[in-house]
Amino acid sequence: MRIVILDGHALNPGELSWDALRTAVAEASGMPAAEVRVEAHARTDREEIEARAQGADIVLTNKTPLSAETLRKLPSLRYIGVLATGYDIVDVDAAQSQGITVTNVPGYGADNVAQFVFALLLAWCHRVEAHDRSVKRGG
Repeated sequence: MRIVILDGHALNPGELSWDALRTAVAEASGMPAAEVRVEAHARTDREEIEARAQGADIVLTNKTPLSAETLRKLPSLRYIGVLATGYDIVDVDAAQSQGITVTNVPGYGADNVAQFVFALLLAWCHRVEAHDRSVKRGG
């Protein structure tokens, strides 16, 4: 089984290992450890995306788009995991017509977004930016 992570550094800039994925896939499939290739950064050039994903059974992506044209060039692809909340980077209709399962991570970032909203509200209410500028100017 071949797994390609098209933009692995979008969520994990290299300090974490993807070895747990290799092990989990091997255990779930009863096969030897899966071949997992991690491409660091997202690309938008269709030919480059197709070359990266060629021969993959599974593709994981966060920012790299997968168009209908790209999916047609990937006949062995059976699963796309979007490592974010939406599906906007994948032509889901084209994937379905080719029998490719597409999933996402619906709860990804929910706590962080709520926390950030409250941080911005507090900063706005207490004029943190204005106080910061004043202090930096000697006020």
